[in-house]
Amino acid sequence: MARSKGAIKGRRGKPAAARSADPVATNKPAATGPGGLPLPSPVASTNLVIADIVLRAAGGMLRNRMERGLLVKSYDKAKADKLVDGRGLATSVALWGASHLARRSPLGLAVVAGGLAAKVFYDRGKRLEAKRKARKAPTGGS
Repeated sequence: MARSKGAIKGRRGKPAAARSADPVATNKPAATGPGGLPLPSPVASTNLVIADIVLRAAGGMLRNRMERGLLVKSYDKAKADKLVDGRGLATSVALWGASHLARRSPLGLAVVAGGLAAKVFYDRGKRLEAKRKARKAPTGGS
């Protein structure tokens, strides 16, 4: 079988003219993201760190806005801001731990959801008990 000059193939079936003289340059992927957009860094781990920071910051901002929005329905804006921004270290660590546990496994999600359901039922029971006591209390008549 005779081959034409342009059809001579080098290593791994690539044409000889397509191979670069610098072997390091051929092993690096192009630093473009989805859709051909340029990435901030040619180092993949740096791009992952940047993406992680941006996503965590955006998620935190969205979470704070959602929490304030939910609290404004029940409280005024100043009280809602104080509740969202006034968390202590222990509360922040407990919330982080619960969310981490719930994300890692279905069993963890069940434990966290069960704990939240128990807290809701406890709070509801306390509220109903307070209502009953308020009804049974004497009205102060003479």
